[in-house]
Amino acid sequence: MSTTKFLMVGAGLSGAVIGRHLAEAGHDVTVVDARSHVGGNCHTERDAETGVMVHVYGPHIFHTDDSEVWDYVNSYTTFLPYKNRVKTTSKGVSGEREVYSLPVNLHTINQFFRRTMRPDEAHEFITTEQADTSIADPQTFEDQAMRFVGRDLYEAFFKGYTMKQWGCHPSELPASILKRLPVRFNYDDNYFFHKYQGMPENGYTEMVAAILDHPRISVKLETVFDRSQAAEYDHVFYSGALDGWFGYELGRLGYRTLDFERFTYQGDYQGCAVMNYGEVEVPYTRITEHKHFAPWESHEGSVCYREFSRKCTPDDIPYYPIRQVREKALLSDYVALAEKTQGVTFVGRLGTYRYLDMDVTIREALDTARAFAADLSEGRAPRAFYQAPL
Repeated sequence: MSTTKFLMVGAGLSGAVIGRHLAEAGHDVTVVDARSHVGGNCHTERDAETGVMVHVYGPHIFHTDDSEVWDYVNSYTTFLPYKNRVKTTSKGVSGEREVYSLPVNLHTINQFFRRTMRPDEAHEFITTEQADTSIADPQTFEDQAMRFVGRDLYEAFFKGYTMKQWGCHPSELPASILKRLPVRFNYDDNYFFHKYQGMPENGYTEMVAAILDHPRISVKLETVFDRSQAAEYDHVFYSGALDGWFGYELGRLGYRTLDFERFTYQGDYQGCAVMNYGEVEVPYTRITEHKHFAPWESHEGSVCYREFSRKCTPDDIPYYPIRQVREKALLSDYVALAEKTQGVTFVGRLGTYRYLDMDVTIREALDTARAFAADLSEGRAPRAFYQAPL
């Protein structure tokens, strides 16, 4: 392989994993990041006041069925068991606020409807008395929820939360956002269903730092990338915003961003890591209590975040790509530009304008690094995308 100098723009998971792979193959890798830390949005740090490990940019919970990815992250840090058990505060049929279990499961159904149904009884009740079976082919988020759980559960647990999260009515969102059947007819309240679930014992930043700890990798923090720097390297892997590489010349791709209202509490504030708030009248979507993300630790004090979602402005951190009709059309134009651009590969959540869980980000980074190496060794030109954005 003749190319020997690589630049990773971004010290998050994509840049770290790809950079490590290339460094181990004998190449020189420089990683730059505008922030003062590695890890991107999964950055964690100890709170000086309480000692709690805080997920600075919001909670990140690792879950996957990919055994190679699971083995990969465990080779750099120790993951301890963690299952995400989400609660939500919402009004029940009585009109009073109550705390329920998510995702919607048999306990949620029985509590909400004041019943004591068995799994088969609850299934019959939801599918015949609650679900709107007149919706044969759900096209919107609202259709999807109404088709599978009916109006009562939809309005209690999905409607208000979704309006706050996405800034529009659920009837304006595609059904694909609500991908899986949003109800379980048993008492399983584990939010995820993957084989491997856990949290790094000492946080994600330590893990990413370990991935980057290689003699052929140079990390430069608080360093803002300028496109002119690309000429100093044989190839660039860019995990920044796709439209940002092009100076937003065609316009900006739409994102939602998050604001966090941090507060501390002496004791246990809510008794769980994540408490959603389903009513649109409550301005925040959820409260996260970070010490519960590390149940193997014990802390008297607590650090909590109230989480607010809003439209992303140029000065904000982009979190969730909107990917509606306008954005997809603009994305298509940027992809066409990117595919004509030499010397750069766009990677990760921002580089491909997709929402990616951490395990998928790592999987794609591994696959990208391997495919890139194969292209070079066999004399093929590197691709702008190894994971299709569209």
